[in-house]
Amino acid sequence: MDQSSTVIFTDMDGTLLDHHTYSFAAAQPTLDALAERGVPVIPNTSKTFAEMTELREKIGLNGPFVVENGAAAYIPHGFFKQKPAGTIWQDGFWCKSFISSKGYWLKLLEIVKADFAGEFTHFSEMSTEDLMAATGLSEDEARLAAKRQFGEPVMWLGSEIRKAEFIESVRERGATPLEGGRFIHISGDCTKGKALSWFMEEYQRQSAVTATSIALGDGKNDIAMMEAADIAVRIASPTHEPPPVDKKDNVYTSTQLGPEGWTEMLTQLLSLKD
Repeated sequence: MDQSSTVIFTDMDGTLLDHHTYSFAAAQPTLDALAERGVPVIPNTSKTFAEMTELREKIGLNGPFVVENGAAAYIPHGFFKQKPAGTIWQDGFWCKSFISSKGYWLKLLEIVKADFAGEFTHFSEMSTEDLMAATGLSEDEARLAAKRQFGEPVMWLGSEIRKAEFIESVRERGATPLEGGRFIHISGDCTKGKALSWFMEEYQRQSAVTATSIALGDGKNDIAMMEAADIAVRIASPTHEPPPVDKKDNVYTSTQLGPEGWTEMLTQLLSLKD
């Protein structure tokens, strides 16, 4: 397989970044090798635009990225020959948004709050210190994580039974709740998979090559992305089982954790396909 016609979509926390330390050191040689071969590595994450603009610089990724569980894709000017379909110029990128903005979902949480008093909190109500304690992020990182544009992460404090009732309650009011590793993300009907499919259509339209998409993730909120990709790679986690993926073919699971597993699988897959 011609590797220049491969596009890699990756989750960040627990996949490219170590679940506990957030380090990507183990993946660095593979990232360098992919950059050398011109293979795009596209973060497809629950993180915010503010987090990703810093993080991609730190990692050395200068291509497109998808934020807030598929809420919006950001594409640098010049990545495509033409302006990507349906995008607007925003914050120095071509932006394709797939759902309503954060204010809409905050109003919805206000409505359900009466039924679930004291059973949850959410990012907009949490102090930087609370966020640091809940996520293990540094003060600067927690501030960036709070700058959400499209959805709102909820930290559930009640029982599992009540959690299911809460999820049902916000769903009835039009939200599409998504359980990540640490939070329930409240937003619209967007998924990392829909963002991947939109991007691949645009990529194939503009480059006129049939490209193969590889998606790597470790959590429930990565299932849609893995199912939408040609090749799904489940990254082993220290905290939970690999997410169940419906597709039967081209599903791989790493034996190593996080960025070690990321490197293990991409090295295997891309040398398999030489």
